[in-house]
Amino acid sequence: MGQIVQIFKKFPRTFWVANTIELFERWAWYGFFMLFANYLTISSDLGGLEFSQAEKGWIMGIGTGILYFLPVITGAIADRYGYKRVLFIAFLVYTSAFILLPLFKTFTAVFIMYLYLALGAALFKPVISATVAKTTDSETASIGFGIFYMMVNLGAFIGPMVTLLFKDKSYDFVFWISAGIIAINFILLLFYKEPAHEKSEVTFREAIAQVFKNIGLVIKDYKFVIFLLIVGGFWTMYNQLFFTLPVFITQWVDTSDMYVFFSEHFPFLAANYGHDGQMEAEFITNFDALYIIIFQIIISSLVMRWRALNTMVTGFIIASIGMALSLMTQNIVFIVVAIFVFAVGEMTASPKITEYIGRIAPKDKKALYMGYSFIPVFLGNIFAGFISGNVYQAMSDKHSLVMKEAEKLGMTLPEGLTKNQYFNQVAENLGLTPRQLTDQLWNTYHPGRIWMVLITIGIVAAIALWAYNRFMIGKSKEIEVG
Repeated sequence: MGQIVQIFKKFPRTFWVANTIELFERWAWYGFFMLFANYLTISSDLGGLEFSQAEKGWIMGIGTGILYFLPVITGAIADRYGYKRVLFIAFLVYTSAFILLPLFKTFTAVFIMYLYLALGAALFKPVISATVAKTTDSETASIGFGIFYMMVNLGAFIGPMVTLLFKDKSYDFVFWISAGIIAINFILLLFYKEPAHEKSEVTFREAIAQVFKNIGLVIKDYKFVIFLLIVGGFWTMYNQLFFTLPVFITQWVDTSDMYVFFSEHFPFLAANYGHDGQMEAEFITNFDALYIIIFQIIISSLVMRWRALNTMVTGFIIASIGMALSLMTQNIVFIVVAIFVFAVGEMTASPKITEYIGRIAPKDKKALYMGYSFIPVFLGNIFAGFISGNVYQAMSDKHSLVMKEAEKLGMTLPEGLTKNQYFNQVAENLGLTPRQLTDQLWNTYHPGRIWMVLITIGIVAAIALWAYNRFMIGKSKEIEVG
């Protein structure tokens, strides 16, 4: 304990300022992002935009994917013009984007505004990570990055818990709260001291040219590219936590038993995170962040001595099973347990991915390869958008399925109905309650079958990763990389 205290004393002020900034940034981001899929797709009389699942997939997949690709460029910008200046611009873009986004209601306008928001996040990401790296050394790096990732998860948990308190008033409050939280970082920036780093003297054009030259060097290594594609499969499955699961729970799952439980034992939770006898879907999906906060140290301790490859393959499989289980049932208790299984897989695999990239990279290119460890996340978001969009709409979207049912029965319904009104009108025509119609659609069209798509992606990624190491990396490196 005394040794840890001594290490804590070695962190400079900028380290703590950077971590606090990260906490508020993740708070603001997840405060809206966990609710974003439902905001884009639910009925307009509930405050949503009534976009199709495919349109949601385009916005969230491409927009978030670009967010993870841009740091190769924005990182060069920060090196050229200074960290503090780029952070100020990032917060300015972030704040204005959160304020402006709810003002737009058309697909094209929302897409453009989300790309603008993603630009703010892309300016922020490389700077704050580099700050933590440059304010730690070989002795303090392990604990320093542990603190950093703890801040990430605290922000991810707190964000939705705060914004959900105001969602019923208006979704506008969700974005305004995120804008306010980000704006706090303008104050913290006053205490941020530019960490010592070698400021680039090259021109902006030369810096960007070098970025694309590096991309070319990475692409030439086909083995590394194959690895990135494989790991992209894991992130495709992982991102369904944000892209698909909140929509699935909202559309199909009866959470009344959970609502009753919280009403009897934790009335504050029922009153603030439930309505009409149901718990909010985002409250349920946020259990993932809670599990990570509680169990990450335990899981990390258990797998600490495992070889990176074995750990990743195991994590891929566990997470895939957990995500699949969470999308195959209408039983809320089953789903909460399944999210825990998913979280165990996430905690097992995710921290090892960066470590593994460092191990397989050529010795003279380690820094370059580590700089491109974001590419699987970029790919995962792009692919996840397609799965949660086109695939979900075809297999599992309740509005699409009730339209199909109405057409099959020859129903003629008035034009201009909201999604809720349309569904309730079909239920009334059939002499059913909305819950009964939901169950009838579930039993007729089996929307939970999308679990088979996701578990296939995850398991194939795990098998491919094992085969990649076994047959492409070669026996000569088996001992080193596991």
